Amino acid sequence: MSRLKQSQNIDSLISSIQTVIKNQCSLSEKDLIVLNEAKVTLEMLKKKKGKTNEQVLKEIVKVVELLAKFFS
Repeated sequence: MSRLKQSQNIDSLISSIQTVIKNQCSLSEKDLIVLNEAKVTLEMLKKKKGKTNEQVLKEIVKVVELLAKFFS
């Protein structure tokens, strides 16, 4: 995947997480912590340049694990 497409996908995911946080007043503290951690991880990933595809995939796996916690 190109870096531009990767960056756009990360932006889209960050935006979606922010929307859920803002529009779901019934979220528990645990849910908010998990979502914020996922958002911060993505923001840090977006800022870091020069990461290999393997490093990016590892960070994305962490985010998916966090989101799985949220949905379970």
